[in-house]
Amino acid sequence: MDLAALLAAIEPWNGHFGFQVGMAVLCGGIVGIERQARRKAIGIRTAILICLATQVFIHLSRVLVEPGSAADATRVLGQVVTGVGFLGAGVILSKGGAVHGVTSAAVVWMLAAIGSSIGVGRGFEALLLSLLVVFILIGVRRLEQVFKRLGEDSDEPESTPGEDPTQAAS
Repeated sequence: MDLAALLAAIEPWNGHFGFQVGMAVLCGGIVGIERQARRKAIGIRTAILICLATQVFIHLSRVLVEPGSAADATRVLGQVVTGVGFLGAGVILSKGGAVHGVTSAAVVWMLAAIGSSIGVGRGFEALLLSLLVVFILIGVRRLEQVFKRLGEDSDEPESTPGEDPTQAAS
């Protein structure tokens, strides 16, 4: 079998689609590594799979809609957004009055947005978005820690449980 026949045999993985698949794995992996390092619900495998699946759905919608037909490839994007909303809702938990997992749910949405960007041929933008997501997750966490420390250094008098902080000590 010559090279041309081999390339024809693996045509779906050749060229543009193969690049998109690689970008989806790379971008999902970038975000997933940060989540895995923090032991969050959305780890490397999940992040890659969300990004890859979204990229494939968008790619397929574009391939299956023939030019000039009445079909609308953007409907798939709307369905992806709806489906990913349900997936994100599944990682949100309420425990003892506190809500956990909202950031992970937002990450799921961003992974779908990144995969969608790749699916429409915007791989470079998707890579930038992936790096921005990691920057936000790491940078804002550090900023929150700074604000927490600033709050601990408050000049307000501390009160003990059950004590009214508005009454002056006598």
